[in-house]
Amino acid sequence: MAAVLLAATRLLRGSGSWGCSRLRFGPKAYRQFSSGGTYPNIPLSSPLPGVPKPVFATVDGQEKFETKVTTLDNGLRVASQNKFGQFCTVGILINSGSRYEAKYLSGIAHFLEKLAFSSTARFDSKDDILLTLEKHGGICDCQTSRDTTMYAVSADSKGLDTVVGLLADVVLQPRLTDEEIEMTRMAVQFELEDLNMRPDPEPLLTEMIHEAAYRENTVGLHRFCPTENIAKMGREVLHSYLRNYYTPDRMVLAGVGVEHEHLVECARKYLLGVQPAWGGTPAVDVDRSVAQYTGGIVKLERDMSNVSLGPTPIPELTHIMVGLETCSFLEGDFIPFAVLNMMMGGGGSFSAGGPGKGMFSRLYLNVLNRHHWMYNATSYHHSYEDTGLLCIHASADPRQVREMVEIITKEFILMSGTVDVVELERAKTQLMSMLMMNLESRPVIFEDVGRQVLATHCRKLPHELCTLIRNVKPEDIKRVASKMLRGKPAVAALGDLTDLPAYEHIQAALSSKDGRLPRTYRLFR
Repeated sequence: MAAVLLAATRLLRGSGSWGCSRLRFGPKAYRQFSSGGTYPNIPLSSPLPGVPKPVFATVDGQEKFETKVTTLDNGLRVASQNKFGQFCTVGILINSGSRYEAKYLSGIAHFLEKLAFSSTARFDSKDDILLTLEKHGGICDCQTSRDTTMYAVSADSKGLDTVVGLLADVVLQPRLTDEEIEMTRMAVQFELEDLNMRPDPEPLLTEMIHEAAYRENTVGLHRFCPTENIAKMGREVLHSYLRNYYTPDRMVLAGVGVEHEHLVECARKYLLGVQPAWGGTPAVDVDRSVAQYTGGIVKLERDMSNVSLGPTPIPELTHIMVGLETCSFLEGDFIPFAVLNMMMGGGGSFSAGGPGKGMFSRLYLNVLNRHHWMYNATSYHHSYEDTGLLCIHASADPRQVREMVEIITKEFILMSGTVDVVELERAKTQLMSMLMMNLESRPVIFEDVGRQVLATHCRKLPHELCTLIRNVKPEDIKRVASKMLRGKPAVAALGDLTDLPAYEHIQAALSSKDGRLPRTYRLFR
């Protein structure tokens, strides 16, 4: 210890070997860095002399951020958003999906999604398409929802002409060979089997809640191809659907990271006056039905005890989803509903937590933090051009299903109660944050541009949406929640449903003041 103190004393006084070292080298000298030898005395906060002044990009108002839209002579809309970078995302969005299949075999849109980017009039196989894209560092994808089909490519901006030509061929000139259709049947069959076996029941429950809410109409029709229809899918069936729904007036060519004039030029070259593979007969049987909310219940009894086997298997759970009708994304109340959904939040009981994970949302504070036996409580908001659906998905042990349903109905009733200013501001900030962070991604901007222009012929910019979110008041939340609670509920239930309350009891609970289920008495237990 004494030796350490002695060494420290010498160091402080500059004596001994340390003092000799300092005397040997003289006064403190500048260390010569490789990049700082020329101007050793200029701080980093000042510009270097003799270096040209940098020229930064400037923005005149919102001009550089505007989404430009041009409508071609055949009705097709071309929309673009400027975004600097080497790559672009370009695609064709079509007003087509499972909601338009009332007069057709259910599952056509799902089938077409799996057939996308197969052989066309110009490309002999999917491999040819992928090799063409590979030259421009490109990837492709096709996704269908209940109301939109989207073909998209991300590639080097220099290959825009090739990409638009390829997209036009894929959408309008598919060969639909017998071999491709047979391969697609196998792919669809596998996906349906996977849907029923996967541990996460959310996709299946979403399908069921739509079926319950919109019984046999529009967005309530099956999004996935039913097993019995797989063998019936053929070229003639697909062509009859394509003839009515793959028309230019129902399409948007959207691009992000491209020059608008160049995109319009490519659209005129490849998408104007083109004869599709199914012929040029005008569309005569287009379904323009408006969604009719019916409410109701869809139940699927299933043994969930062996869903996930292994060293740490998931316990047997019963899953319930309760939903109520909201509004379309074209209405003014859409923003308050989006804020309400964010305020409810929720998630799984095993979430890692942390900032931005929603641990202060109502479903965490009031449900998951108070009821340890609940495995999940999550809020979802589905919105379409003529309707909407706000749902809460919850899961727990089959023996506690009744208690779980009552907890969820109470949370629905509390939505129309007092709204704390702090929780509202937190939900609004979280929604704006999520919106802006998602729009950092080029493919997300592309989808946002395409979907908005397809639905409204224009696009609301992020700063406009943020202004609308900031303007939401506590009374707006209370008003939209009260309006929502006046409707009939939609219920989806999956698993062991022995203790599931009757639909009438759930409806009565949502009409009551406290959300409690009617008491039931049994003579024998």
